[in-house]
Amino acid sequence: MKHRLLAGVGKADITVEPGAIIGDLLTEKAKPHIPREFWDKKIEIDDPLFVKALVLDDGSSKLALITMDVTAVGCRTTSQNILDDSADDFLPNLRGCLSKELGIRPAHVSVCASHTHEPGPTLCSDQEQLRRTVQAVKQALQNMTSVAIGVGSIQDKRLTVNRTCRQKNGLHSCGRLPEQEVESLGPVDTEIGVIRIDRLDGRPLAVVYNFASHILYSSPNDNVTAGFPGVTSDFLEKNLGGGTMAFFIQGAFGDVMEVCLPYNEKVNPRSPCETGLMLAQSVLEAYRKIEPSPASLQVVSTTVEFPLRNDIPKGIAALRRQQAELTAALDLLSLNFESFLPLYLQYALHPEFPTHPAMRYLHADQTGDPAVRSMDRRNRIDVERYLGNVRHMEEIARAEFKIRTLQKHQEIIDTLGGKTVSAEIQGIKIGGCVLIAAPMEVLTEVGLNVKKNSPFRHTYIVSIANGYLHYSPPASYYPLGSYEATECLLAPEWEAIFYRVVQDLFDQLQAKG
Repeated sequence: MKHRLLAGVGKADITVEPGAIIGDLLTEKAKPHIPREFWDKKIEIDDPLFVKALVLDDGSSKLALITMDVTAVGCRTTSQNILDDSADDFLPNLRGCLSKELGIRPAHVSVCASHTHEPGPTLCSDQEQLRRTVQAVKQALQNMTSVAIGVGSIQDKRLTVNRTCRQKNGLHSCGRLPEQEVESLGPVDTEIGVIRIDRLDGRPLAVVYNFASHILYSSPNDNVTAGFPGVTSDFLEKNLGGGTMAFFIQGAFGDVMEVCLPYNEKVNPRSPCETGLMLAQSVLEAYRKIEPSPASLQVVSTTVEFPLRNDIPKGIAALRRQQAELTAALDLLSLNFESFLPLYLQYALHPEFPTHPAMRYLHADQTGDPAVRSMDRRNRIDVERYLGNVRHMEEIARAEFKIRTLQKHQEIIDTLGGKTVSAEIQGIKIGGCVLIAAPMEVLTEVGLNVKKNSPFRHTYIVSIANGYLHYSPPASYYPLGSYEATECLLAPEWEAIFYRVVQDLFDQLQAKG
């Protein structure tokens, strides 16, 4: 007789204690990467951060699907302690505890980070994170019950935008560009995947939703917050009732962010709470159309060696040459900023008669006096040359940012040692849904390719799961200069290796039926 699938849920608060000064808790390596204005700020909490555990048991094996409100898991070395909240040994220690105390195989533990961003520490101590996470799993095991599971999805185009602009010259942007240089945006996956888990009497137990978006600048006061997923999960749990627990799993989000928070919008951005509530409404709409039924569980995983970049010195040298060329192209002008700004405004606001009343211009034209128009011509040339200097300096600054980023990643690669880095890729099949969990910030195009090549109708990437290896852009993006291709440890060959590994996981899941 086939064993019924059992499930249980549990959670624990893992928020840092408020009141401490952020600078007092930062490591010396992290300090240069946290803006100085935050060092003296007290830690304040807008809403709590949670670790949540969903345990599934099919009679032969258990799966612990764990979500954490944190930027990344096990990421101190790979972030140079900039992301300091999750210790490098958190995952092996957790898996060791769950294996020894609860009989859950290490390869059947999946820990997914939400990627919430706030300055400074956000979580409780390393020891408490481990203890509370184990406690959440124990709580889930204590309330196991037979369940039915259904899967569905919904499209929502209102919520996200690809943050990487495609330029008219074919390159990808890294920072704000002059508007006239922007040609198009990259792709966005608007699908929200939903797993509905009900008790056999029809009462809801859990809802798992997969959605792709960075969680950026979530608090207007730079306080600790779970961001829009906290709003979404709270709304779902209150509306579904009965102790239902909502689990957010991050999708292929590497180049995607909320529409409400574009980097360049400084006036009246939409609130992250609004994003969270709209997302919750879409999840509920999909949830209510799902018909749960008996389901099975399968978990497969593999460890792969991804090649690390070896082109960083060459890239830095090219950027230094670019900076030198731009510096050589700077003009010495009679204008400084104080004299440029009023001229620029005059010629922008009054292009026909910028520096004198209209009567003066018309009189000069009538009498054949060329002085006024000549002065305008010279001023316009100087203004344009000054703007040219500004654009050159912006390019120099962008190049400097890329150089510092590449230097940081070279240091990380040197610390890791060797030419490759290990990455665990999991394939998890829950009913009719397949999750591919990977420890990178997977970009949209890669996630869409995985979906396109999947033999399963409902397939979702789970980014930054079980570790952290920064961004993983498509190989074709590397020469194009985007932030994601600069902020990257992996060599371009990673992409083909990843697709082969994922296909092997698909084959294993199909073979197991």
